[in-house]
Amino acid sequence: MPAKPKTQAPRASRTDGEATSTRILETAGELFAASGFAETSSKAIAAQSGVDLASINYHFGSRGGLYQAVLAEAHRHFISMETLEELSAAKLPARDKLKKIIAGMVVAATSKQSWHIRVLGRELMSPTSHLQILQQNEIFPKFRVVIGILSEITAIPPDDPALFRCAISVAAPCAMMLVVGRNAPFLADAIDRTPPETLAAHLFDFAIGGLKAIGQKHPKPAK
Repeated sequence: MPAKPKTQAPRASRTDGEATSTRILETAGELFAASGFAETSSKAIAAQSGVDLASINYHFGSRGGLYQAVLAEAHRHFISMETLEELSAAKLPARDKLKKIIAGMVVAATSKQSWHIRVLGRELMSPTSHLQILQQNEIFPKFRVVIGILSEITAIPPDDPALFRCAISVAAPCAMMLVVGRNAPFLADAIDRTPPETLAAHLFDFAIGGLKAIGQKHPKPAK
């Protein structure tokens, strides 16, 4: 009787590697959020993660590569491409899609339980050269999805510069909430005293009012 082929044991290296990568990223996120990129060394990240310096370079290429991964993860926590694409494809009125987007960003921006919002706020207040990478890989692709939804609301073509300005106006109040706190405690107190659903409803109404005004002023295509 021929011998049965040996069953290979599951490969644990990939799982272990992913766990190590996640641990490094989470630790780095906490440290970058607390002290900023310039003041956080690879040595400190490695020590607190329980790894050696070579592990950081192996998984992320460099401290800069690790910081870029941290920023990307933080922005996905703020608003993910998956959420945007699902909303864009959903059979909902465009206004309802925008309402859900704003509500999600408000909930994320007002959460102080994780490092994600704090590290984004630091980067926006004191931009590094890595912000450009974040814009290219995370912010601009998401902007394009939001612009498509705003085009449905305003009837302005998606490639019209006016619609890009509309997207900035819609996103700016949520971005502002990322950078308050110790930089503007009176604003942070006012935001903290407002329930997230109330704040989201206000920002949605404000956005819709502005979009309606821009849509009415925008030249209509000739028939």
